[in-house]
Amino acid sequence: MNEFWGFARDYWWLIFPIMAVAGGIGKRWELGARSRHKRRLEILQAKAALKAATPPKQVASASEPKPLTKPSPTQPQLEKLFAEHDAVTARWLDYELDVAKLIAFPTISDGRQPLTAAFLRAKKHADRLRPASAKTHLTEAELEGYATAVTDYEVAFDVAEREARRLRDSDFSETERKRLATAQQLLSVAVDEAATPAERQVAYKRVREELDGLIVVSDEAITVLENKVALPLDAHPGSD
Repeated sequence: MNEFWGFARDYWWLIFPIMAVAGGIGKRWELGARSRHKRRLEILQAKAALKAATPPKQVASASEPKPLTKPSPTQPQLEKLFAEHDAVTARWLDYELDVAKLIAFPTISDGRQPLTAAFLRAKKHADRLRPASAKTHLTEAELEGYATAVTDYEVAFDVAEREARRLRDSDFSETERKRLATAQQLLSVAVDEAATPAERQVAYKRVREELDGLIVVSDEAITVLENKVALPLDAHPGSD
């Protein structure tokens, strides 16, 4: 203990530089603490300003209707297109299901004819684009595509029909034209109620023979023809 007080007595003057150094260290620590506090305040203020500037996210209400991804056309638009589409198909079936008209205008069913082939392609395209019902939701592009297909279908049939009526049987040889004429005469007997059942049956079979390999007759047309032949048979007197 005496040694400590002896050292303090001999080196008392060192207390002043030591206090100065300690004071400097304390002052720098205090300044650093103030600077760090200031930076924290600035960061907090910046975050608060950013939050205030950002609009809150809109939460969709469950009761609000969601927008449709596909705009729905009005029902009358599709109904009008359906009517036009069906009208062309009905005109085509008027030939396709009538053997007499097929004999008179054979190229209307001949897919080897360029105009008939173009019509059949247009029909297939329009049928493929046709919606399931008039209430089907379509985009504007889909509706326009279907409308264009229906127009092309109608135009293609008009052209094919005019060509078939112009050509008639002119593309056939003389022998083939005679077969067509014979088939037409026999057909009138097959559906004639005044003819006997046997006459109608024979005439019907001869029609099938004359047309075989000459023109294309659909199964549906044959069914229609058979029904026309059968109805008079059932109603003929003495057929009980």
